[in-house]
Amino acid sequence: METKKYEKYRRQVASFMTRLYDRQLTTASGGNISMRISKDLFCITPSALDKGLLTPDDIAVVTLDGKNLTPNLPLSIETEMHRLILVARPDIQAIVHAHPTYVSAFTAITKDGKSAINTHLIAESYYILEDPAYVEYRLMGTVDLAEQVAASSFDHDVLLLENHGAVALGRTMLEAFDKMELLERAAQMTVITKQMGGGEYEVRELPEPRLKQLMHMKYGSK
Repeated sequence: METKKYEKYRRQVASFMTRLYDRQLTTASGGNISMRISKDLFCITPSALDKGLLTPDDIAVVTLDGKNLTPNLPLSIETEMHRLILVARPDIQAIVHAHPTYVSAFTAITKDGKSAINTHLIAESYYILEDPAYVEYRLMGTVDLAEQVAASSFDHDVLLLENHGAVALGRTMLEAFDKMELLERAAQMTVITKQMGGGEYEVRELPEPRLKQLMHMKYGSK
């Protein structure tokens, strides 16, 4: 199949993967990014290639039935996770899966069984991220993990995977990337405020009325 006509999608995925690596949000071998091309196709970063040096020709094209249309490229082990999320969420165009340092530390920590990253510290974090979902551990690259993450993605755009990493969904590639970057900042702020609070400083989270006000701004009256 001729894949050159999908170059603009493949170029965008390669570009944002380089950006993810340059921002130290993942490692040379870690993480993966996908983007919907049409109702039948998506493209995704490959396996076993340096994530900081990808070109459009390195980005695999896959059907939403799971067929690799670029058999010369080894698919990411998390391709099934991306595929099932795209099937579950037709409103989503892009997915970023990465292992940022602070976020990854928080995948080994929970608070009352939920994500311990505090997104209630600044308005931007809660407005964009809301409260991330926490997905229980499943072996990476397995259908079991893919199904668990896809099920949680029905009502969450940001997900922490226990002892693994995070997933961010977006209506655009920039939106998905922004959520991942902001999630790492929220994790850093959580650590900082924990260190500074309890001494001479008072940590002031956004109270419930302000959180509701932000959601009203985001979603309207629904």
